[in-house]
Amino acid sequence: MRDEPLVLGIETSCDETGVGIVRGHTLLADALASSVDEHARFGGVVPEVASRAHLEALVPTIDRALGEAGLTIGDIDAIAVTAGPGLAGALLVGVAGAKGLALAAEKPVYGVNHLAAHVAVDTLEHGPLPGPAIALLVSGGHSSLLRVEDLATGVRPLGGTIDDAAGEAFDKVARLLGMPFPGGPPIDRAAREGTVTVSFPRGLTAARDMERHRFDFSFSGLKTAVARWVEARERDGQPVPVNDVAASFQEAVCDVLVTKAIDACRTEGVDILVIGGGVAANSRLRAMATERAAAHGIAVRIPRPKLCTDNGAMVAALGAHLVAAGASPSALDFPADSAMPLTLVGV
Repeated sequence: MRDEPLVLGIETSCDETGVGIVRGHTLLADALASSVDEHARFGGVVPEVASRAHLEALVPTIDRALGEAGLTIGDIDAIAVTAGPGLAGALLVGVAGAKGLALAAEKPVYGVNHLAAHVAVDTLEHGPLPGPAIALLVSGGHSSLLRVEDLATGVRPLGGTIDDAAGEAFDKVARLLGMPFPGGPPIDRAAREGTVTVSFPRGLTAARDMERHRFDFSFSGLKTAVARWVEARERDGQPVPVNDVAASFQEAVCDVLVTKAIDACRTEGVDILVIGGGVAANSRLRAMATERAAAHGIAVRIPRPKLCTDNGAMVAALGAHLVAAGASPSALDFPADSAMPLTLVGV
């Protein structure tokens, strides 16, 4: 095997069928088939629809990635696939496909953690991750703070979501404001045209929360506060300033995420912050984190927006890291685990 492993990664945890090919820390192909338009009319991801979409898209997306890289499956050193967490049916499509491909091509297969992959993808943008680092993962289903020593040996969770995750709150507030699904991009665009005029609540940031929930996240109360504010305006017959509400809501979310992430860095004595997950594509979060971290001597690493959302490149990146570190491949009977804990990088 080459010094830099050539790994094909498969991602099917939610509504994106992603296949990436990575050699070491170099991205060779990143093919994606999204079913988001099929879910938009329901206002959220429908698990059964996602599973069927993965079944239809997986083989063509693998072929497209191999063609983009100018490779055949025989050239690949190993296959990595998201084993969890995620939607059970969607995960099963990817895991079964990866196992079948590995058997047919006689390649080792690595079942990996979706959330750890969101950290690993940063290495394709900024090179090897020096440890230790704090990782802030923000997506539709997760808002988590992790201490990362080495991705091959595991991560230590510091805190996480106790109700609505940040991305989920974006989706729900966007629906409230008459915006399409997914809600992150339209709120980001609207916020650029608006002004922060409403001081919405910052969940779990009060002094009384510091002992039990210092590094945890709660956006359910914020979502409710926005809904009540909008309802009160409509009840009084006043127009709702959509752009200002979007800006005020976004500011509250980003303020909480950045405040807790920097607090984690300072508490843990770490000067590197990695931000990943779909919400990491948000322009205000990227700007606020970079500005505030610099004031504390903390370096911020955020992949380009395309690599923040779910993709096969991140799975391939984590797989390449595991192969290079000498990690053993997964047994062929490894399960798809919809509740895979953060403490497991692979199975």
